[in-house]
Amino acid sequence: MATKKKVAGKLKPVKPSGKRDENFFELVYEVARQIPKGKVTSYGAIAACLGTKLSARMVGWAMNGAGKVKPPIPAHRVVNRLGMLSGAAHFGGNKMELLLKKEGINVRENKVVDLEKHFWDPVEELGF
Repeated sequence: MATKKKVAGKLKPVKPSGKRDENFFELVYEVARQIPKGKVTSYGAIAACLGTKLSARMVGWAMNGAGKVKPPIPAHRVVNRLGMLSGAAHFGGNKMELLLKKEGINVRENKVVDLEKHFWDPVEELGF
């Protein structure tokens, strides 16, 4: 089974995390790059998409280093399962909140308002 990567409006296959020649962080980044503007997903949803649903913390570690990765990763679109901006400290100040608000996502007290409306499920969207 392969996930898909959105590139210039097209979805491109991504190998599942079980392959030895793939780096888990790179797979996380491939999924995260597909989160549409105005949507968010969770660390656990990305882990589930990669077939490792118990690896949400590893997804968090990957997102922690996403600022140095090229092409860019929209790490501001990844929140915890409750919609909390748990990665905000890595952006400095309220940058994560400002980026989400710029995309039309309301944030109150470091939490996405109306999470269900804005939630993008990679398992559903990528055909799993």
